Amino acid sequence: MRYLFQLVAACALLPGFASAQLLGSTGLAPKEQKKKAHRDNVEWMWQYSPPPADGRENELLQDPRFVPFLQSYLTAPQAFWGPQQGPRKSLADTAFDFLAVPGQVIADSERYITVTGCVFHFCSNRGLLWVDLNAKDPLVIFAAIDWTTENRTPDDPAATYTVWIFSDQTLSAKSDDKNRVPPAFLKSIARWTAAPVPGQKHLQNITTAVLVDPDGTPHQLPPDALGVTSTEVKGK
Repeated sequence: MRYLFQLVAACALLPGFASAQLLGSTGLAPKEQKKKAHRDNVEWMWQYSPPPADGRENELLQDPRFVPFLQSYLTAPQAFWGPQQGPRKSLADTAFDFLAVPGQVIADSERYITVTGCVFHFCSNRGLLWVDLNAKDPLVIFAAIDWTTENRTPDDPAATYTVWIFSDQTLSAKSDDKNRVPPAFLKSIARWTAAPVPGQKHLQNITTAVLVDPDGTPHQLPPDALGVTSTEVKGK
């Protein structure tokens, strides 16, 4: 029954939904224009952090400021999620899809907010939204774990996943670069990927990481370069 449920869940994304495609010119949604009216203050998000222990993500997603916030900061084109024919979904819509089933809202160092969730009816595809509330120009990073081994069900430990990371600012995985990925984000994504999908015991086998610039340029990297926990399970 579990296999049947997962097969039905996977098929719910088809036809017309594609996964694990490296960014290219075909099918890319255009880069969205940043809506500066919503970029001044994002501290309103703090109210949804603990208590309670897991925060209040459901209420956060329903806040009338949340969707405009995503549209303002998540403007890069993406090509891993959306209909196969025609343009992909916008990154803001993609982020909402990957957070649709509430997970947690976590506060770190009285400065950083991490929001987690997963795709409705397909929680193996998970999302993380990380925000630096104290930065002069708030830094927003969205990460998505996307199932890529379509001949293996998501509950198979050998199934593989790609993690896509998008930021509203150009970031580098090199630790000595001025615009390096913030250590606080690396801590957050390590904690996230070190936890299994709810209802499963094994960690997801993340084999590929892609850091995407605001203009949509992808940089494929080893998962551990971005703080990602990788189980490196070998298929049989």
